[in-house]
Amino acid sequence: MEKEYLLGIDLGTSGTKTVLFDTQGNVVASALEEYPLYQPQNGWAEQDPRDWWNAARNTIAAVLQKSGANPAKVRGLGISGQMHGLVLLDEKGEVLRNAIIWCDQRTQAECDEITRRVGAQRLIEITANPALTGFTASKILWVRNHEPELYARCRHILLPKDYVRYMLTGEFATEVSDASGMQLMDVANRCWSQEVLEKLEIDPALLAKMYESPEVTGTVTAEAASLTGLKEGTPVVGGAGDNAAAAVGTGVVEEGKAFTTIGTSGVVFAHSDKVTIDPKGRVHTFCSAVPGCWTVMSCTLAAGLSLKWFRDTFCQAERETASGMGVDPYYLMDQQAEKSPIGANRLLYLPYLMGERSPLLDPNARGVFFGLSAIHTKYDMLRAVMEGVIYSQRECLDILRDMGVVSSEMLACGGGGSSPFWRQMMADVYGLPVKTVASKEGPALGVALLAGVGAGVYASVPEACRQVIRTNPPQQPVPEHQTRYQEFYQVYRSLYPALKESFGELAKL
Repeated sequence: MEKEYLLGIDLGTSGTKTVLFDTQGNVVASALEEYPLYQPQNGWAEQDPRDWWNAARNTIAAVLQKSGANPAKVRGLGISGQMHGLVLLDEKGEVLRNAIIWCDQRTQAECDEITRRVGAQRLIEITANPALTGFTASKILWVRNHEPELYARCRHILLPKDYVRYMLTGEFATEVSDASGMQLMDVANRCWSQEVLEKLEIDPALLAKMYESPEVTGTVTAEAASLTGLKEGTPVVGGAGDNAAAAVGTGVVEEGKAFTTIGTSGVVFAHSDKVTIDPKGRVHTFCSAVPGCWTVMSCTLAAGLSLKWFRDTFCQAERETASGMGVDPYYLMDQQAEKSPIGANRLLYLPYLMGERSPLLDPNARGVFFGLSAIHTKYDMLRAVMEGVIYSQRECLDILRDMGVVSSEMLACGGGGSSPFWRQMMADVYGLPVKTVASKEGPALGVALLAGVGAGVYASVPEACRQVIRTNPPQQPVPEHQTRYQEFYQVYRSLYPALKESFGELAKL
């Protein structure tokens, strides 16, 4: 029997990666195309949606060509995407302006307007999140307030990946996991919120039709088929926002499962079979890519970034040695951090280099070394940085636990997750076994599996993950380490409340 395939497209901020998998989840071929980010002013961030489409089109063609796969045997495709971006189209489906993307910070006045119109508490009750500059609703209001003539010509509002879907299928569609990050959705009931749309005076006709993530939203058109090499009629499923797609790609699709990503930022992401919303808005609740389920996630702003800052500022010698040895400087830094004991000889680090989101919601917070003395070496400081990052993730995990979202195991992802030393620290601080996933394809694999569910290859999302996702043996927490870390963690937790006012004073100077 001829082999069958699934296609996953991962539309990121720096580039789009397309991966062709067989139905066992093995990578057959992959291709990446990068594109620019535009910053017309400080704090602004935009991209051209046409760059996303060109990258998707070219990488689809590349993987089909590389693999020699029969396009008729591609059972379906899914798209994962950077969340929260705003794409505006006119009545002909043409792009009206560059997309304002997730990391754009121009919309604080619009966030205040949303909070005023909807009510702070009511907004969290419906959309599960406070008004945030990153989310899409404030971007829509910004365009309406600052570019009214352009807004008047808008007929369709789409998220980044949903624009690529439109170019493939001609359909205006979205799905629940990505739409959860627009702040226009009733997250508990998985539909657009009439109340929020009325209070913000946004015409519901501008929004796309909503689907569950593994549902088929359309099929590849003749025109898209001729541009990509796909077969006309290939099903395209809802897909998912990047974190929800990564959850499927790591098997975090059942109660009790969670992952921690230590990339530039740090994310603790847990699956939940019921909707739970933090009334203080310290963590985000979104719809899961698994129909009828939800996810809760935190985001700290300087996780891996703290270690990168330390490396770039203090570790020139390590970088030179690593380059001579042909190894990653982080590998040498791990060995050096291990020379310092748990608690880094009574030195603590607060990782608030960029202010903080979860769980503090304080843009004025800043990084701190606490307890410095003349005995401390660079290695103690390095270990303190690594411990501080894990303590900040533990603080987020504690909030999830207070909400009744409990995990029995943790998967480690992102660059930081590849360090056995950091993973052991995570296991000890969390008190949970920590595993890694064999596949490195995360989001692309996740949406390929969603495509497999939509095309009938697998019975359900959890079933697809059980068939395909392989994990490496776990690192178990060491009881005596746990006790020692817990003592330092309690001191760590006391520091931010003691410094909060001083951070505010410092910001005014």
